[in-house]
Amino acid sequence: MMPLIFAELNEENIVKKIGGNNETKHHLENLGFVPGSLVSVVTKNNGNIIVSVKDSRVAMSKELAKKIMI
Repeated sequence: MMPLIFAELNEENIVKKIGGNNETKHHLENLGFVPGSLVSVVTKNNGNIIVSVKDSRVAMSKELAKKIMI
């Protein structure tokens, strides 16, 4: 298990766990980041990333991406 920030580009990964406080977990769940969902990193730029999840693209900071374990 590793944080999403370390995923290879365009590689499909499965979300295993979501960390952070309840507000952060709820926010990520609303975006589609739930255990068992498929995610892939589309681009990385200065530590920030764009992630494909459930037919959507989501931009997030590296701090937030570190809370998503794959």
